[in-house]
Amino acid sequence: MKHPCTLLFFLLLCSCVSAQLSVRGQVQDADGVPVSFANVALYVSADSSLVKVETTDEAGLFRMRDVPDGTYDLSVTFIGAPELRRPALTLQEDADLGVLTMAPAAVELTEATVTARRALVEVKPDRTVFNVQGTINAAGNTGLDLLRKAPGVTVDNNDNINVLSRSGVLLYVDGRRLPLSGEALSNYLRNLNAEQIDRIDIITNPGARYEAEGNAGIIDIRLKKAEDEGANGSLSLNGSQGRYFRSSVDANGNYRNRWLNLFGNAGVNDGTFYNTTLFNGFQNGLRMDEYIHGITEARTVSYRLGADITLAEDHTLGILVGGRFNDYGSRTIDDIDIFDLRGGTEVFDSTLRARGQRDGDRNQQTVNLNYRYRIAEGRTLNVDLDYGRFRTDNLADQSNRYFDRGGDPLSSLYNYFDTPTDIDIWTAQTDYEQPLAGGTLSAGGKFSRVRTYNTFLFYAVVPGAAGERVLDDRRSNQFDYAEDVYAGYLNYAGSLGERWKFSAGLRTELTDATGLLAPFREDLREPPVAINYLSFFPSAGLTYSLDARKGNTLNLAYGRRINRPDYNVLNPFRQQISQLSYERGNPFLSPEIVDNLELGYTLQYRYNFKLAYSNTANQITRLIGPDDQDPRAGFVSWDNLASQRIFSFNASAPLQLTEAWNLYVNASASHINNQADYGDGATIDVRVFSYSFYVQNTLNLPGDFTAEIGGYFSGPGVWGGVFRYNELGALNVGLQRKFLNDQLNVKLSGNDLFYTAGWNGYSEFDGLYSEGSGRWDSRRIALSLSYTFGNQKVKSRKRKTGLEAEASRVGE
Repeated sequence: MKHPCTLLFFLLLCSCVSAQLSVRGQVQDADGVPVSFANVALYVSADSSLVKVETTDEAGLFRMRDVPDGTYDLSVTFIGAPELRRPALTLQEDADLGVLTMAPAAVELTEATVTARRALVEVKPDRTVFNVQGTINAAGNTGLDLLRKAPGVTVDNNDNINVLSRSGVLLYVDGRRLPLSGEALSNYLRNLNAEQIDRIDIITNPGARYEAEGNAGIIDIRLKKAEDEGANGSLSLNGSQGRYFRSSVDANGNYRNRWLNLFGNAGVNDGTFYNTTLFNGFQNGLRMDEYIHGITEARTVSYRLGADITLAEDHTLGILVGGRFNDYGSRTIDDIDIFDLRGGTEVFDSTLRARGQRDGDRNQQTVNLNYRYRIAEGRTLNVDLDYGRFRTDNLADQSNRYFDRGGDPLSSLYNYFDTPTDIDIWTAQTDYEQPLAGGTLSAGGKFSRVRTYNTFLFYAVVPGAAGERVLDDRRSNQFDYAEDVYAGYLNYAGSLGERWKFSAGLRTELTDATGLLAPFREDLREPPVAINYLSFFPSAGLTYSLDARKGNTLNLAYGRRINRPDYNVLNPFRQQISQLSYERGNPFLSPEIVDNLELGYTLQYRYNFKLAYSNTANQITRLIGPDDQDPRAGFVSWDNLASQRIFSFNASAPLQLTEAWNLYVNASASHINNQADYGDGATIDVRVFSYSFYVQNTLNLPGDFTAEIGGYFSGPGVWGGVFRYNELGALNVGLQRKFLNDQLNVKLSGNDLFYTAGWNGYSEFDGLYSEGSGRWDSRRIALSLSYTFGNQKVKSRKRKTGLEAEASRVGE
């Protein structure tokens, strides 16, 4: 590691490279109001070839970097205003064009205008952006609901998230990794409501700057952050009714001037969730018919407070603190009818009635410090320090009672569980960027430390002794997991002529992790799970401009990524779900490595197509198998597949059908090939073709109303390693109108109107055949009221339809 570190520090200290030219300015309208989201393009005067295109921010500002010296024509366009042109600009040094004033529209639009809005989906060179605030149907949704609607994203029956049919997604919140998985992650997303979310970034092939964890890439949930100048704020009230009622209150505010931006938000989310699952399983000559119904009541209080401080012209300091406090209680009914088929006829054996009740809380606090130094034009140094503290307390009562056909009791067993989990995560990251040989060189390093402490206390409740609990030291344990990752990266991006652009990077990560099982009996002790390896993760991208003016480009990208097993899947101790069902980790799991290759094509800035291939070695998958000792019991465990190969295709297109009717379509298709052989006849050979569609219609109605009609449909596919699911989908509608000079926004939406989002399918592995189906509270009617106030200096721009500007932003 000495030589890479020496090279890294040398690159960080290097300052002997000349800077490239830049062009900046501000776009304003005839009244002096900044124009947001205008398109600024720079063309070579001699042949009109496109050199750069940027979009103005909320303050109307833009900056173009790495512009060669020469003579150019500048074009500024915005829907509803004539084009602004500055011909024959001669650039020999950095240029500040000052204020560029757009002329008023030739046609008066004061009566017949609609407020500009962001596109529902933006396809950018390195990511797909799902703008939650761009859809009415987001009202009343949770974070998990929104991921089900996001393009290219699917959520399976166990709430595992897949992108382009690839599992192993790394979840970020505001650019920082969320160290949760399994049930803890599902509950976090369920208690995150749509009004707190600004957008969701889907990065399927991250570059060297991003950590290599996450086979399917990164999903970054960006929360709302007000940045308007002056003092501003908003308050939203949300309520939705399905089988149960949910509500939330959220407040956002900020104060911003030239040197300081203070911002914060707080929210309370209260609701009841339910799910119902049916399973019919066949194993060891028995048939098991299982019905599971769970209800969870939860209340979440969250906050974020932050400040961006300009210490000097080129020095910025950022501070961000946040927290979430979640209290929950759940009740579960689990009934299993057992039939004996071994005699050639079906004979009723018994019924197991398991009842569970859980109570607990999940708390998290995070702190971030960010320092950014603009050394010179194009040269920046960025430092991030983060700490996250996650605590979960969970207490559960469980009863298991057997009955005969007549309902008379046969036997009973009562258990009590105490399963707290503590997670601490520290990270330090440095990123440096500078021009080099007509391109941009990036280098950086990151250190992350994760400490996880998991306690599993299993108590037997003694009948007739006033509920006395006796610790079962054979089934109780402490499992601690420590992981340190040391990383460094280099990346270079440049161009080869006017049409070709490229990037190439290498990331190196040294992983040092230990899983220590501490049982309460010495005879059950197992050796520590030690993981220590050095991995290299190359990435590369190539872009070819077929027609710069029409926005037709080809893009080829390659990246290697890793998915490390976490504490949830490594702990070898069994965790009882009922007397006949349990989960058990696998301490011998290997990390999975995936190579991703993507070919993209963009037509006219707006139509996007992507063909992808991924090859995963040692794919970690969830398997369901029969218990070795009890022929009635089954368990969930984890193992490595020998390989997984996925071919996938994705297409997205925004269409303007009429002046008032816009349509967005996203379609995906994939072929999945899972292969594994564990010996003794336990094999996996699953080959499945799957497809899905997402459609949203936006209609501008009389009376300043806006309506949305949309939904998704997913064809048959596979979840995990072996579970084959059938088609599913949902239809959603929404209606929106703004009042009080657009300060009050009222949304009414209905989700999954025909209650078709439930799943069903089957799995077959190692002698266990199981059919299942499930539903949750997906059919809901929601009402959202949002009021904005304050001294907003960046007011909403207006235009006729909105599709052209949205499509041009897609091509940015």
